[in-house]
Amino acid sequence: MSSSAVARASVVRPRLAGPNGLPRLLAGVREDGRAESLRSHFDRYGATREPTRGDELISVVEASGLTGRGGASFPAGAKLRAVADRRRRPIVLVNGAEGEPASSKDRALLHAVPHLVLDGAALAAEAVDAREVVVAVGSQAGPEQAALAAAVAERERNRIDRAVSIRVVPVPTGFVAGEETALIRFLNGGPPKPTITPPRPFECGIGGAPTLVFNVETFAQLALIAHFGSDWFRELGTTREPGSTLVTITGAVGRPGVHEIGLGASFAGLVEEAGGLIAPVSAFLIGGYFGTWLRAETALELRLLDAELTPHGAALGARAIVALPAHACAVHEIARVARYLSNESAGQCGPCVHGLAAIASGLERVAAGKGDDRAQLARWVDVVRGRGACKHPDGATRFVASALDVFADEVEMHLRRGRCRTRAAALLPLPNPGRRR
Repeated sequence: MSSSAVARASVVRPRLAGPNGLPRLLAGVREDGRAESLRSHFDRYGATREPTRGDELISVVEASGLTGRGGASFPAGAKLRAVADRRRRPIVLVNGAEGEPASSKDRALLHAVPHLVLDGAALAAEAVDAREVVVAVGSQAGPEQAALAAAVAERERNRIDRAVSIRVVPVPTGFVAGEETALIRFLNGGPPKPTITPPRPFECGIGGAPTLVFNVETFAQLALIAHFGSDWFRELGTTREPGSTLVTITGAVGRPGVHEIGLGASFAGLVEEAGGLIAPVSAFLIGGYFGTWLRAETALELRLLDAELTPHGAALGARAIVALPAHACAVHEIARVARYLSNESAGQCGPCVHGLAAIASGLERVAAGKGDDRAQLARWVDVVRGRGACKHPDGATRFVASALDVFADEVEMHLRRGRCRTRAAALLPLPNPGRRR
């Protein structure tokens, strides 16, 4: 299988809505790949946005059980209320940086259905009494920036968001640069690096104002809840994990890309939706590069719920899933990603700067068959975990620790036989190392 089979993929056009109530978020995706126009958006959802004021919308979102779709899964209604309760007028920030290399779901929404995202942001702004919406998009995401600029211009011409101003801001592309405090720090004129909190963004964010930060998908979900209500949202998913979600699945599947599922769907059902497996798979990475590796036979027996993944040390996280083909050199792939995560350090603490570099070097030696660093790697993982200035070392060590467990046999084989013949086949998606950041 070529590396293009696991490269970052665009949205996969969904089937027409069926008895499972899908698609929702992806209902406006066009066959020609162009962004949905304002007229088409209104034809689909109507021009009236209800509810649009204060506590009413917040209460509906709370009743829906919507949680953030950016990785942390924090209750969206609680965050809305926390911002609304501040005395100073807040700002709304749409986090579209999406620095996770294995994910493209947020960019897919910005490119395909920008008005749905902007509806959610404008509604949220009205609910918390904000007058400004900032949409942060990666500086490398040219098509998404263009789609957003066109959508904002359409809305201005039609005077859609009379009480709210919307501006699109290119932001640095990087793994930690998309973390919400790093994003706010950059927008305030500083480097795009996470800050040690408190205060949290809802207390003091852009320009010192309370700032409501959701990722792109969360705002799109909020717009749908405002249109159709909390009961409608809960028609999919489970009581504790309701609704639908977008998942980017790449690797050894027939239709890699962004798919919409109801939470609680089977892992095997997602694979089938993505065209089925096109090669034997040794393991699945769940949650992106801060995520967890699970053996294929284990993952395929689970449902896509944090409640079922947590006992296995996993979570949906960034909703990025990679099916690693059995013929790939897992050890080489893990070493590549570990080096990438080490290079993406914000450089703010020793555990991250020195610890992740040591872990990456140890994995590279194992991959090259030059030394048995397993004991050292286990010790370094324990030393680094929980000691960083931000969550970057925790996510990186979670990825490495699960890989050393799941691929223990492959590691042993490298140590006995030396460098793997498939070493040069780079499969897990990573940014071009030569690009400007």
